[in-house]
Amino acid sequence: MPYATPLTEAEADEALRALPAWAREGASIRRTVELPTFRAAIALVDAVADAAENADHHPDIDIRWKRVSFRLTTHAAKALTRRDVDLATRIDQLAAREGGIESPGR
Repeated sequence: MPYATPLTEAEADEALRALPAWAREGASIRRTVELPTFRAAIALVDAVADAAENADHHPDIDIRWKRVSFRLTTHAAKALTRRDVDLATRIDQLAAREGGIESPGR
């Protein structure tokens, strides 16, 4: 399957089982992370920016003090793809490294 091919419903469901902090909203997935400090939140955004540039795939990011929300979709495919799943996995790794926890009321 090409990298930007839309995932089937079964593939998307399976991918999200491996990404429990992420919620699906139509053709996108989202996660909010709460960090211990504002500086940690900015460090996470900076690390995700590097990962996104390396992947040539860029999330929507919203920063609210110590809370950072990410939304991923593959605009060219108008769907969720392996690119989104791979970057979500990397965001989870980076969030854990920065001390992030699942934000209440995600």
